[in-house]
Amino acid sequence: MSIGDLDHAAIDAAARALERGELVAFPTETVYGLGADAENPAAVAAIYAAKGRPQDHPVIVHLAPEAALDYWGADIPRQAQALADAFWPGPLTMIVRRAPNIPAAVSGGQDTVGLRCPAHPVAIALLRAFKDGKGGLAAPSANKFGAVSPTLAQHVRDEFGGDGSVAMVLDGGASEVGIESTIVDLSRLATHGPVLLRPGQISAEAIAAVIDQVPAAPDAAAPRASGTLESHYAPHTPVAMQDSTTLRLTLAQLSGAGRKVALIHYSDVPLADAPLPHAALRLPATPAGFAHALYAALRAMDGHGADVILVEAPPQGGNWHGVNDRLRRAAHGSTGIVHGLLNQATPGDLPG
Repeated sequence: MSIGDLDHAAIDAAARALERGELVAFPTETVYGLGADAENPAAVAAIYAAKGRPQDHPVIVHLAPEAALDYWGADIPRQAQALADAFWPGPLTMIVRRAPNIPAAVSGGQDTVGLRCPAHPVAIALLRAFKDGKGGLAAPSANKFGAVSPTLAQHVRDEFGGDGSVAMVLDGGASEVGIESTIVDLSRLATHGPVLLRPGQISAEAIAAVIDQVPAAPDAAAPRASGTLESHYAPHTPVAMQDSTTLRLTLAQLSGAGRKVALIHYSDVPLADAPLPHAALRLPATPAGFAHALYAALRAMDGHGADVILVEAPPQGGNWHGVNDRLRRAAHGSTGIVHGLLNQATPGDLPG
């Protein structure tokens, strides 16, 4: 989508709605966000209410490319500016100390704040139109809390279309990246160095190439951040992730037990010498292609009335880190689902 393709009237109407304290869903290159004025605690509270989001779970503030980091964060480290120069606009969120003038509502009550500049022409145009480019939009993914993130405007309408909580949905087509931004904590550099809180398209190695320090793994004292709960990004249908060999055997066993399987795979292996699943989608066998298609695939498979969504486990290389993280969280609440189905437990008796 180019600047010439933008619906400027819709973007201006959305900016005015946000300035009135209303909620607007808008596209980013990662997923669609549910936006509100980050400096209006009542508007931010409306996001939490619409999503059913716990009050202590922070949201990310989205900024225009021209925004001043030191308005939003206190004592901005040089590493933050270097990363912004390298990756913004783009799918990188930085956690810094929250400036005193920024409401704690966006941080779940913490003294830190997550900041990013999205790389989507609609998002950038909206941020520039909102408060003349000087505001920020608190914007978690535009879905009910813990559910699969939306990568199409229709996904947002499916979630919120009937409840009146969202004033507008700006349509920017399919999200290019397809999974949420990388989150790096820069708020404790003196004691912990940079810490990778959530993997995404921008890798730890790419971050290290800019700031000459490899981000560490999350620690117990790390700030809470969006999308980092153990169970997250989950469809209603239970999800199980298995390697190719095990998955082929599981397909045969579940078919023999009369269970309906919705399959997400990327290779030929799962379907070789195995019963055909109830529904199936083959995703690209590249990290970027798989990530782009993943959430739409989970949503599609969720609509087939299957007993389980069986996912062929992706490779474990670094470029697959973000995809594996999302799938692990999507499957976390379904531990034991395959065993339960094979032992004839009813769906209501299975762990959810």
